[in-house]
Amino acid sequence: MIDPRTPILVGSGQVSDFDTPPETGQSAIDMIDRAVRLAAADTGAGEELLQALDSICILRLYTDTSWRFQSPFGKCANPPAAVARRIGAAAARLQYTYPGGNMPQFMVNRTAEEIAAGEIELALIAGGEALRTMRGARKAGIEIDWNEDADGDYAEIGDPRVGVSDYEERHGMRAPIMMYPMVENGIRAHRGRTVSEHQQAIGRMMAGFAKVAAANPLAARREGYSAAEITSVSEDNRYIGFPYTKLMNSNPYIDQSAAVIMTSVGKATALGIDRSRWVFLHGCGDATDHWFVSERVNYHSSPAIRMMSGKAFDMAGKTIADMDHLDLYSCFPSAIQMGCQEIGVAEDDPRGLTVTGGLPFFGGPGNNYVTHSIAEMMNKVRAQPGSFGLCTANGHNVTKHAAGIYSTTPTEGPWQRESPATYQAELDAMAKPDLVEEASGPAKIETYTVMHRPDGPEHGLIIGRLTGTGARFLANTPTDAATLQDLQDNGDVGRSGTVMHTNGKNVLTLG
Repeated sequence: MIDPRTPILVGSGQVSDFDTPPETGQSAIDMIDRAVRLAAADTGAGEELLQALDSICILRLYTDTSWRFQSPFGKCANPPAAVARRIGAAAARLQYTYPGGNMPQFMVNRTAEEIAAGEIELALIAGGEALRTMRGARKAGIEIDWNEDADGDYAEIGDPRVGVSDYEERHGMRAPIMMYPMVENGIRAHRGRTVSEHQQAIGRMMAGFAKVAAANPLAARREGYSAAEITSVSEDNRYIGFPYTKLMNSNPYIDQSAAVIMTSVGKATALGIDRSRWVFLHGCGDATDHWFVSERVNYHSSPAIRMMSGKAFDMAGKTIADMDHLDLYSCFPSAIQMGCQEIGVAEDDPRGLTVTGGLPFFGGPGNNYVTHSIAEMMNKVRAQPGSFGLCTANGHNVTKHAAGIYSTTPTEGPWQRESPATYQAELDAMAKPDLVEEASGPAKIETYTVMHRPDGPEHGLIIGRLTGTGARFLANTPTDAATLQDLQDNGDVGRSGTVMHTNGKNVLTLG
């Protein structure tokens, strides 16, 4: 007998739209509506099930997340209420998450806990984006009206802290496209590779993701790029933040949506949902590294990934060797490499590292990618009953982490997990390097990147250490072309220079 309060996933739906012209393109809420109805159909109980929902959680839209993606066409003022109104879920509790790519798995973990405690019975988690349509309409000068409102109070769920500190912001370290390549150079230095050696290695790894995307009809980039194509710099594959080419970056300009429906074994039975649709969450974990990149212990490891994945495996009574399917969060290569290292997966593992194709090739729909990976993992374990699959998730700048282990095999006994707060305290207690905001004197590079415009290098970002004290600092380089080219061609962890504080910023002159 399975405990009737055991949480299960019973429906999933995914939508990708690559072809609809901008003038007839749908909004993010339209896209979410489509995915939700597919998820309801996937349960076998039909759309009538949606009216019985007692919880609706919508993953935060990118237009509400980042200045880079604000919509010129208006917005939905209340996404959870708008979705609830469309599907007739009048009695549902409404939730809207704070930003973070970890949030879909975080919400599955949290919702499972609430179902097991008897607090809710039938829940929807969904999200979506329409940035392809938004960009296309803007370029074509087409006007779209995406204003939408609906009544209903919602709770904001997750961690409200912004992803960068004021110190980082002052030095232009304000977005993942800047932070992850700095982490990448830290990983390369730790592994003792040259730039060429490391590019070849991550090119081979990313080619595995591209191969999976090529076979996935929901993927945005299905060309099946080779390692050489991924790493070669060209007009169509320029550097974004060195050493990342365009094909190594998450692709946000897509129209994609996904939804999953969760309930209890008892409620699923009452609703007549066939046992073949049930997917069990065997293990889960949530943890954060030191919040700001400037505070990290180093730039080649993630204690939080190691901790939360270990907790998920312990809860499931499984190891990484027991997993038949894997989807490691893949916004940038450094996130994948850290995941592999901390979980104990080879970067060329024959199981593959993704079930979708990953964020650069499948698509990176804002905060909602992992809803797609969970939905696809449901498809995998259903198609191979008794198999197990691991999904990992990552928010901000290798900051917030979550994991889930899925199978059609029932869990045993009452479903319960260790509170993440108990092990987060251990992570929070880890020592942080001394950080100085006004730095001067001899210094060495700890890690770096060179950010590019379409026409070439734009500015250099440095995380360094003062030679005398070992204290960490943030800096920029002079912006002349010669300095930027020198940093890109000859910059490396450990290279010497001199830092000085001027006009509110630190500036490192290369030695």
